[in-house]
Amino acid sequence: MTHYILAIDQGTTSSRAILFDEKGTRVGQSQQEFPQIFPNDGWVEHDPEDIWSSTLSVCQSVLKDTGIDAQAIATIGITNQRETTILWDIDTGKPVYNAIVWQDRRTSGFCQTLSEQGLSEKVQEKTGLLIDPYFSATKIRWILDNVDGAREKAQAGRLAFGTVDSFLLWRLTNGQSHKTDATNAARTMAFNIHTQEWDAELIELLGIGDVLFPEVMDCSADFGVIDASWLGAAIPVNGVAGDQQAALVGQACFTPGMVKSTYGTGCFMILNTGDKAIRSEHKLLTTVGYRLNGKVTYALEGSIFVAGAAIQWLRDGLKLFADAKETQSLAKQALNDDSVYLVPAFTGLGAPYWDPDARGAMIGLTRDTSVADIVSAGLRSVCYQTKDLVGAMAQDGATFSSLRVDGGMVINDVMVQFLSDLLEITVERPCVTETTALGAAFLAGLQVGLYQSLDDVEALWKADKCFEPTMAKGTGDKLYQGWQKAVDRVRTRA
Repeated sequence: MTHYILAIDQGTTSSRAILFDEKGTRVGQSQQEFPQIFPNDGWVEHDPEDIWSSTLSVCQSVLKDTGIDAQAIATIGITNQRETTILWDIDTGKPVYNAIVWQDRRTSGFCQTLSEQGLSEKVQEKTGLLIDPYFSATKIRWILDNVDGAREKAQAGRLAFGTVDSFLLWRLTNGQSHKTDATNAARTMAFNIHTQEWDAELIELLGIGDVLFPEVMDCSADFGVIDASWLGAAIPVNGVAGDQQAALVGQACFTPGMVKSTYGTGCFMILNTGDKAIRSEHKLLTTVGYRLNGKVTYALEGSIFVAGAAIQWLRDGLKLFADAKETQSLAKQALNDDSVYLVPAFTGLGAPYWDPDARGAMIGLTRDTSVADIVSAGLRSVCYQTKDLVGAMAQDGATFSSLRVDGGMVINDVMVQFLSDLLEITVERPCVTETTALGAAFLAGLQVGLYQSLDDVEALWKADKCFEPTMAKGTGDKLYQGWQKAVDRVRTRA
């Protein structure tokens, strides 16, 4: 009998459900985009009901499309956009405000105040994070301070906080489960990554102690059982991880020193550092890679806020092409792409700059700049930002000769080849590029015994193609210098 695993991949721009068999082969997939809400400059929101309805819809669709009965699903794994913050009434299950998305910068003033109060050292020491609007804690504070009745509900013990995984668990279990995993908790700026507990001191300092925080579990654990009414069977949820950590698992980066980079809405590079929580001196984040059987594997992470979102903007905002698949052929036609730079700081700059007030720019335009040149600049901007992260990791002492890549953007051979050329290392693309969902499936499968160990998972990883550097020596360095000059033009902080 074939055992199936349903992976819910709730992302920033779409929700997906992917059905895998126990060998990690994709059996079926359903995907649905949902609206992005931009109420003010630098603000990004989602309607939590859109998150919920799209997630439920794709889960139901993938079962219908494949003809697989819900009874045949052994377990469910959930992976999600991290840091995105939802507060909901535990009596009604209704959110009190829209989900404030990880990209949102509205709390930059509050973060500046926290830094001026001298809390940066304490926050980094406990959480591994820098004080930034990116993380959940200041978003919680904003909702409590700005939504009518929210703080009163919290003080009455009626307001739950969760990242997207927790909100989906609550809905799927009809309010029976208020849980999260260690990787999502580690991105809130309220979780101590060393003690693996919610940090009472930070929570009090931030003024968010009245909300109900979820119970923090291992990434493979018993998170609850979904109500049979949703999919036709009561199925256990046994794996949860934030999308980037799920990709680390899906890429089988289980040995310290292995590194992966995921190219979705944003770009996130994670380096496995084993049982050592290495503190970065170059503005990278120390975080939880995964936690299994109570044992924490730590990681260093560099976060880029805009990667695929830049291509989405070129498509939807500027209408330069109709489908992202066209970017490969357009990039091949580019003639002046070595002089045009797109700095996609639409919601600020992430690592290693951490400049929430920077904004995007296109530099080097001339009368003969073509659509192809601009599209190529968009693709290359993602590679340049990756080199920023690699440089920061190198300064922190990391060395690696290869990089595993995944996410929707890496089907573009032109982009991945340029990445290999620029970094001067081997870039490995796996057969399954949607490794966030695959990682969630593996974590769920581990808990129910479909896999006995990480060795079983590692044996299932396969490379689709390896890209080797082909660019003439020195060319990449010259191009990168142009990128650094372009970034300097948009920075507001030294």
